[in-house]
Amino acid sequence: MPPRRRGPSHRSAIEPFHVMEVLKEAGTRQRTHGDLLLMCVGQPSTPAPRAVREAAVTALESHTLGYTDATGLPELREVIAGHHRQWYGLEVTGEDVMVMTGSSGVFSTLFLAAFEAGDTVAMARPGYPAYRNSLSALGCRVLELDCGPGTGYQPTVAMLEALSEPPAGLIVASPANPTGTVIAAEELAAIARWCEEHGCLLISDEIYHGITYGTSATSAWQTSRAAVVVGSVSKYFSMTGWRLGWALVPPHLRRSMEVLAQNLTICPPAVSQHAAMAAFGQDARPELEGHVRRYAENRDVLTAALPTLGLGPALVPDGAFYVWADIGHLTQDSVAWCQGVLAETGVALTPGVDFDVAAGHRTVRLSFSVSTEEVTEAVRRLSASAWLSG
Repeated sequence: MPPRRRGPSHRSAIEPFHVMEVLKEAGTRQRTHGDLLLMCVGQPSTPAPRAVREAAVTALESHTLGYTDATGLPELREVIAGHHRQWYGLEVTGEDVMVMTGSSGVFSTLFLAAFEAGDTVAMARPGYPAYRNSLSALGCRVLELDCGPGTGYQPTVAMLEALSEPPAGLIVASPANPTGTVIAAEELAAIARWCEEHGCLLISDEIYHGITYGTSATSAWQTSRAAVVVGSVSKYFSMTGWRLGWALVPPHLRRSMEVLAQNLTICPPAVSQHAAMAAFGQDARPELEGHVRRYAENRDVLTAALPTLGLGPALVPDGAFYVWADIGHLTQDSVAWCQGVLAETGVALTPGVDFDVAAGHRTVRLSFSVSTEEVTEAVRRLSASAWLSG
């Protein structure tokens, strides 16, 4: 009798992150045709600011780059605290900040520290799939709040009040992925107060802060320090592959998260930590603000083209670099549709099933974090595509 093989575990039986599947197919397209337009992935097409790259070189030449504190270099934590003081007028110190391996590392560590298996954690639908999939892998029950265009695809206090009992946690994202919508300041404040009053841990994903258009995104800590605020150098700071995120954490969760981080990752990447301090300085700001101006131009080009492409209705995004579009008149299988569009045009898009398990089969996310020339060329190719003719 052959020996029994262990695994895979039941907890690993979660949905794939479909955009990563698209990336694999996109890589094949680029190798075979060389004409790929990557409008599926949520990352800037620009490198880290020059000041960051120069700081990385200095760190490589002058530091050992060994292990750091599990929750980040004290001097980096102080810099991030200063960032929150400057942007939001918050009284934040380095003790409030925990630095980890990307915002993904923050979420995994936080979920382990804050929730027990079987706890209910609420999130918006459509919403970022890694929340749902990571919580499910940890044995939590994910409660998806059906959020439509009427609320900007965002949860509201009224939705929370309608629940039979408060969830253990609520995740909000503003600006949001995949919709790019921002929660109004008064609504976020009301959500934060409700969560604190009902013993519900509010997790505020603020990794797209800095990328907004004609509006501003407020922080949950401006209302409630019982919440956890998550930030990252990936989006506004154009440093996705540097794998560095942080959280503002209330005192009662800090030690648990620190111990977990010690065991899970030991510490965030040392070179990234040394370099990231330059991202928050004045030398980097002109480049970063230039990126936001380009995203704004791209948003205008793409949203103006949506009616002619037949992709809609869609809300004009308030921030981030995504458009969420309805393709229900074209298909009921967004995965196959995106595959067909990629094969015909070389334009890579993300099927909505990543973000919405109920209606994602008829939706698609378009990322406009590429150059304006690439957005314009993508519109040209899509306008001639048989997949958009119905």
